[in-house]
Amino acid sequence: MKIATYNVNGINGRLPVLLQWLKEAQPDIVCLQELKAPQERFPIEEINAAGYQAIWKGQKSWNGVAILTKDLEITEVQNTLPGDPEDVQSRYIEAIIDQMVICCLYLPNGNPYPGPKFDYKLSWIKRLKKRTNELISMELPAIIIGDFNIIPTALDAHHPERWEDNALYRIEEKSLSGIT
Repeated sequence: MKIATYNVNGINGRLPVLLQWLKEAQPDIVCLQELKAPQERFPIEEINAAGYQAIWKGQKSWNGVAILTKDLEITEVQNTLPGDPEDVQSRYIEAIIDQMVICCLYLPNGNPYPGPKFDYKLSWIKRLKKRTNELISMELPAIIIGDFNIIPTALDAHHPERWEDNALYRIEEKSLSGIT
């Protein structure tokens, strides 16, 4: 089974590129992030014509996530990360596909650091960690896939010293997520 993730950075603007990639790569499951499209503007007809079905949670601007499947039944479990009923950002969607839990995420960027966006990112990571522990205790295999917006080590960045004060490279998020 081929499972892929793709930060599409605007699904409607990059739809021809996405459709060509789907045709060439033929993944069975695809997690998309940064749809940048409200729910009603998701191009489901084009996705279906390419041989895929989808579930998605759209949102205008920078957010939005989707899970696509080819020839596999998909059942949506939830379309928000549990733990904060006030969180309206479209950054998480979860489904059961082929007896696996597939979690597609678009973790918050957190910039500028320090500030409320970074605090939101840390809170989001705590919620994700809690959900991850719940998934581990389930009897189904689970995959958490997407855009994590974390630079794990200096080897993962060109000129890591330039990232010292960036929210993507902070020790706080690496500690919470278990990277360090």
